[in-house]
Amino acid sequence: MADSLFERLGGTEGITVIAKDIVQRHLDNPDIGTRFSEGSGVDLKQLGRFVVEFLTAGSGGPGDYTGRDMASAHAHMNINEREFISVMNDISKALKAYGVSDETHDELIGISYSLKDEVMFK
Repeated sequence: MADSLFERLGGTEGITVIAKDIVQRHLDNPDIGTRFSEGSGVDLKQLGRFVVEFLTAGSGGPGDYTGRDMASAHAHMNINEREFISVMNDISKALKAYGVSDETHDELIGISYSLKDEVMFK
């Protein structure tokens, strides 16, 4: 039996490293960084925890995602195509930096991309 996506991402330890990298890339990203900057109201510790939970639950790992659904979490943010692609690029770069296989990369990118309609222009 093939390893689950959760296992291929390195389990809880690997996902935690990947999530931290994704959040840092978002902070450093000129297209979206201001959405996370001081004064934005974003709790970065909570964001990091939600990214770990989301990746864990979404990849078949143990535990539940306790954050809001994607549409509610991104409501009124009016995320545009450029910002969405920037987020996808950050995820892709974090996965590649962690050294996941192309198959694992593409599977997680596909899952992430499938959320586009739930997060854009809300």
